[in-house]
Amino acid sequence: MLGPLQEFLQTTAAGGLALLIATVAALVWANVAPDSYTELWGTPITLDAGALDIATDLKTVVKNVLMSVFFLVVGLEIKRELTVGELKDRRVALLPLFAAIGGMALPAALYLAVNAGGPGQNGWGIPMATDIAFAVAALRLLGTRVPAQLAAFLLALAVIDDIGAILVIAVAYTSGLAPAWLAAAVLLLALVGVLAQQRVSLVTPYVILGLGAWACMSLSGVSPTIAAVAFGLLIPVRALRPRDEVAARAGALADDLEGGWHDEDLDRAAWRGLGELRRDGVPLLERMEHALTPWSSFVVLPIFALAFAGIRIDADSVQAALESRVTLGVVLGLVVGKTLGVLLGTLVAVALRIGRLPGGVTWPQVAGVGALAGIGFTVSIFVANLAFTDPALVADAKMGILAASVVAAVIGTLILLTLSRRGAPGEGEAPRAAGPP
Repeated sequence: MLGPLQEFLQTTAAGGLALLIATVAALVWANVAPDSYTELWGTPITLDAGALDIATDLKTVVKNVLMSVFFLVVGLEIKRELTVGELKDRRVALLPLFAAIGGMALPAALYLAVNAGGPGQNGWGIPMATDIAFAVAALRLLGTRVPAQLAAFLLALAVIDDIGAILVIAVAYTSGLAPAWLAAAVLLLALVGVLAQQRVSLVTPYVILGLGAWACMSLSGVSPTIAAVAFGLLIPVRALRPRDEVAARAGALADDLEGGWHDEDLDRAAWRGLGELRRDGVPLLERMEHALTPWSSFVVLPIFALAFAGIRIDADSVQAALESRVTLGVVLGLVVGKTLGVLLGTLVAVALRIGRLPGGVTWPQVAGVGALAGIGFTVSIFVANLAFTDPALVADAKMGILAASVVAAVIGTLILLTLSRRGAPGEGEAPRAAGPP
């Protein structure tokens, strides 16, 4: 039976394939039938409910509504990792923390070095992101040829990277702030925290408050995906009742049902009791993550890719991208900045003796993981659409994201595959302190 982390990784990796298929489909569609592609995602959508009058299009609905499900899952995963997962031990978390900081700071710096003072300057947050679905999928393709600790390191790095991306979206890409709506969103999220504090296990009150917070956040000028992340961070990560107590009660109810002498009413009551025990014994966070992760991986992200990855690739667009500082900055940031940033951040942590490489993990493997972290894709495209209003800049950014993500995936996979064939030094050895190479 798979644990929550293994289930998340397996679903996320499989979702990477669905995301790849959707990306290819979007590119083919946008180049074979560009008019129908643009027409569909530009379909106007209006909501007129009294004082609430919203006019938007299908593409914006995908970005703000569907992607909120993805960011909710991100929030749940961050909460689990920080409380009961790889990042709960602060000493263990310091290594991926430094790696992630390096992997965010250097890409942003390289991008700004190319674009400072130009029309693309606001896109510095684009190369900071890591697409966990593609990165984990690429790593899982290598199977047992890489140590399990490396997958844990990549996941921890990606989780911290997600935190950084969320902060960037909240702080740098918010405009036209409406304080009253923001305050209302914060109040509703605070009530979610009260429910969690009171150990309420019913889903319905959380959903009502969460939807209200999402709506208020969207009216405040802040991306509503921030409300989704905050909501995920507030969900209880521990079960309502101790495991032993739940197990004992479940055993007693099972014994009663096996006795065979009860009438139908008592039997139904026993079955209802078993259902309630599942609610009390399985943390709400785990139940929500189990329910939402497949939807996020196999529905939300593929639809997002269909809506946003479709760009025209012809002689003119390629020439424009080659001459664009935005494209150059994105490629440099994701391919060079991520690899070197993750490696340098890890080196700093080890040199300061506040972190150590996991047992069986070598420095070349850290570089390979750094390269895989350069697969920005989903969040990078999301940020690009927040950073720019000029369609030409968005197109240049997308061209850079697609090209860089492919290059980063190939480089990272080749590095790790080559090391596995050579028999990377240190494999199979007992965990030991590691110093700079």
